[in-house]
Amino acid sequence: MGRMLDTSAIGGCKPDSAICTRGVTRDFTAGQQTITVLHGIDLDIRAGEMTFLVGESGSGKTTLISIMCGILWPTLGEVKVFGTDIYDLDDTALVEFRLNNIGFIFQQYNLIPSIDAASNAAVPLIAQGMDRHEARERAVEMMAKLNIRDQADKLPSQLSGGQQQRVAIARALVHEPRLVVCDEPTAALDAASGRRVMDLLREVAVAEDRACIIVTHDNRVFDLADRILMLEDGKIIHDGSEMPEDH
Repeated sequence: MGRMLDTSAIGGCKPDSAICTRGVTRDFTAGQQTITVLHGIDLDIRAGEMTFLVGESGSGKTTLISIMCGILWPTLGEVKVFGTDIYDLDDTALVEFRLNNIGFIFQQYNLIPSIDAASNAAVPLIAQGMDRHEARERAVEMMAKLNIRDQADKLPSQLSGGQQQRVAIARALVHEPRLVVCDEPTAALDAASGRRVMDLLREVAVAEDRACIIVTHDNRVFDLADRILMLEDGKIIHDGSEMPEDH
């Protein structure tokens, strides 16, 4: 996929936008066929809010958040994150921008199997150049907030799925990123643990200069959203503070 972006239809971003997308389209090629997964998304994710992104599987949710955080290039359109046009950055600058500004919580935990849980959670701090001992101490503090401090010295293979997910969440939050992007962060957790994670996300990731966007199917936590966006066939069909009544 080339990096030719059509910015002809881009309008101004709102002043309080943490993420601003204009005309974001994403195509995938399957054999002779081109499939459009996102259709010209214009969206402002506001700082200071927890935004949920909901919709059926295949509606484009993961594709959209991947584009929002600089992992997947749009076919057309522009994405600004805290005022930076991330797809105008070269590869090295984009990696550095992600490292300094964005925390990721994805369905695949992507823990390093050969190091213990606290070292996994410390990875973003070490990548930023922090002393390894100090980074590990910070990571253990974050793990304590997630009730898994006692798992700090265990390898990922010694942890349950829910414990691994909380280590991944600690890793995403440990460097206090301005933007936290989550794909089903409560999927492997019971109701009480899921609530605790969502409360921690609000505490750490939502502030006047920060934002959090969460892809979720978990109706147990819908009431915690400041804003709910619903995607269907690559288009936003609902934008409000609650789920629509027919869903």
